[in-house]
Amino acid sequence: MSDLREELNEEAQVPADAEAPLRALAAVQGLLQQYRQADETAQRPAPGEAASDDTPTETLTPQQLLLALKAIIDALHPADIANILEALPPPERLLVWNQVDAEHDGEILLELSDAVRESLMAKMDREDLVAATENLDADEIADLAPDLPRDVVEEVVSALPLEEREQLRAALSYPEDTVGGSMDFDLITIRNDVTLEVVLRYLRRWDRLPDHTDQVFVIDRDDLLRGSLPLNRLLVNEPEVMVEDVMRKELLTFDPLDDISDAAHAFERYDMVSAPVVDAAGKLVGRLTIDEIVDVIREEGEEQALSKAGLQEEDLFASLLSSARNRAPWLLLNLCTAAIAAFVASRFEATVEKIVMLAFLMSIVAGIGGNSGNQTMTVIIRALALGFITPSNVSRLVRKELLVALVVGSIGGAIAGFFAWAISGRFTLGVVMMAAMMLNLLVGASIGIVVPLLRARFGKDPAIGSSVLLTFATDTMGFLIFLGLATLFLL
Repeated sequence: MSDLREELNEEAQVPADAEAPLRALAAVQGLLQQYRQADETAQRPAPGEAASDDTPTETLTPQQLLLALKAIIDALHPADIANILEALPPPERLLVWNQVDAEHDGEILLELSDAVRESLMAKMDREDLVAATENLDADEIADLAPDLPRDVVEEVVSALPLEEREQLRAALSYPEDTVGGSMDFDLITIRNDVTLEVVLRYLRRWDRLPDHTDQVFVIDRDDLLRGSLPLNRLLVNEPEVMVEDVMRKELLTFDPLDDISDAAHAFERYDMVSAPVVDAAGKLVGRLTIDEIVDVIREEGEEQALSKAGLQEEDLFASLLSSARNRAPWLLLNLCTAAIAAFVASRFEATVEKIVMLAFLMSIVAGIGGNSGNQTMTVIIRALALGFITPSNVSRLVRKELLVALVVGSIGGAIAGFFAWAISGRFTLGVVMMAAMMLNLLVGASIGIVVPLLRARFGKDPAIGSSVLLTFATDTMGFLIFLGLATLFLL
């Protein structure tokens, strides 16, 4: 335990290297295992019963193990504690959570997934929730507010200073997926009619600069944004130079109602660390920072990965009923679509009985069509997420993807056709195999294009359930095309 603590930077609570959080997780799991064993052996045998020979003669008590566990937890960054909590089943998770200093509860709750956060908050009483929330900044409280009871939010709001109270109400007034819902109010502003020496003296009065401060924002006497002063320009120019002469006047700004995904793409495109948020009148109301944008990008990636399988975010150790409820709907739909594909294949029973080789080959046609369609769908969903698809280029993109499917289908079909000819000795079966392969790849490409575009057109997540619909189409049409062509030309 002491070795692990030495590997962590206790002052900043950040890991000394990338592997330290993993070692911390292993150490916590090891202590929890010892705690369970110690808790069991702490129950003394009933009178007249001999103790087991394999009972350790020297063991740490449960209380000592909890102290060791707390020592490790205290040395970790809140994000690493959150990661440990996510990796533990509910009983052990609650045990670890109880060892966390109350002053860090709010920071850790912010780092947890929604499902795990809700499970822990359900175990906290009203006073604990207030204590965990009241130490956070206004924008952080706004992030937790949807999961908090209304009376807790009202008590926290009433205890805030007037300025922070107004900031919190402003943050809560914006939808969660907008810039306003993610902006930070902790920023530095200066006037455009002062010298750099004045700015330097002003900055030295701060105990510490707000996180991710790469620039200070320049406003006029009406609080309207006029530009920004990057810190590198502040440091390399002479102190007597006026802010007006060295500030950046061309800035990328965001409106509080802008979509946060669009802002994330802009941050990625222009390699920004922070950006101002201004209202319709041009007044500076907050800023976006890279830490919020990284969270947005990560969450969107996780949502997209889950959506393709028809899933929503769930606790890794959620109850059996909860996990089944999350996964069952799309699986049942997939069962229905598979039944339809099997029904289509059953209509060609006579054909398969006469040419048994078809039963082995038709799965190839369906499988390759599904894989090809999934590639097309992935390309389209990514392009939609990045904003690359517009009304002016969508038709060209559709043509290009269909031509790619045709070329790949021709090459793959020729190989598959030669294989079918080689193992069956029938040239016509090889031709049918090639044609079916080409046609099903075109079907897969069409579905891979149309489904995401239509869902995006109607304001839906283009990734949700798309793979299920694609599998249905390529399986059903693959069987229909292949067996239909075989019936026409081989019987």
